[in-house]
Amino acid sequence: MFFIFGLRTSVSRSGVATAVCRNCGNQAAQVVTRRSTKFTLFFIPLIPVRTRYAQQCTFCGAEYAISKDEARRLPVG
Repeated sequence: MFFIFGLRTSVSRSGVATAVCRNCGNQAAQVVTRRSTKFTLFFIPLIPVRTRYAQQCTFCGAEYAISKDEARRLPVG
């Protein structure tokens, strides 16, 4: 008997907020994304292992990690 297991990461876009970029200092649209990694068994996602949030500047392309609270506080529209 054998088992097929692994990890699968799904990326979902939480929204777009207008803010000042930490990297370039320009006021530009910031794309907020949520990356959720889940343990899979027979290609069925079962247990969430990790959730990370990121913010990417549309002007310079810099991407950096943000906390869950910071992602909730951004005025997403």
